[in-house]
Amino acid sequence: MQSFSAFVLAVLLVPAALAQHQSFVVDPGTSQVKMTLNTTHEVVHGTFHIQSGSIEFDRSNLKMSGSVVVLAGSGKTGNGSRDKRMNKEILKADQYTTVSFAPKAYIGTIASSGDSTIQVSGVFTLLGNPHDLTIPMQIHIDGSKATAKAQFVVPYVQWGLKNPSFMFWKADNDVAIDLNLVGQVSN
Repeated sequence: MQSFSAFVLAVLLVPAALAQHQSFVVDPGTSQVKMTLNTTHEVVHGTFHIQSGSIEFDRSNLKMSGSVVVLAGSGKTGNGSRDKRMNKEILKADQYTTVSFAPKAYIGTIASSGDSTIQVSGVFTLLGNPHDLTIPMQIHIDGSKATAKAQFVVPYVQWGLKNPSFMFWKADNDVAIDLNLVGQVSN
C-alpha cells in the first residue's frame, strides 16, 4: 500500500514539475538589438540582426540555458563608411561572425502570464571572449506569446575592442544596448 501511495504521489507531482520547465524561442524577424554610442559630435544609433535565440528556463530552480546570437557584421548606423569600419575593424566580423549571450541563472519570479522583472546572469561573448554579465530584464507573457526587454551597457573598450575615435571625433568607451526579444513560450 505504501509503494502504491508513493507511485500516486509521483504521478501527481511529475506534471507539476514538468510545467515549471519552459522554452522561449525568439523570432529573429520581429526581435531587435539597438545600440547607442555617445560621441563628441553626435549620438550614433544602430541596429543589429538577431540570428537565433532559444532560452530554456525553469520556474522551480532559477536556472536558464540556451543563447541569443547576433550577427556581428549586420550592424547598421545609417553611415556606410562608419558601418564598414565598425564591422571590419572594431567587431572583426570576418573573424568573429557572431556576438552572443548565454544565460545561466536568474533572480526574481517569472509569472506564468503578465509582467515580470528579473535579473539574468550569463556569459556575453564578444570577439570570441566570454564576459560575465547580469542584465535586468522585463518579461511579458500573454498565452504562448512572450517579449523580453533589456537595457544594459557593454564596456567594449574594457573588453578588448578598439575605440573608433579619430582626430576631433571622440567616442565613449561604453555602448548602450537596447534588446527587444519577441517569441513563443512553450512547455
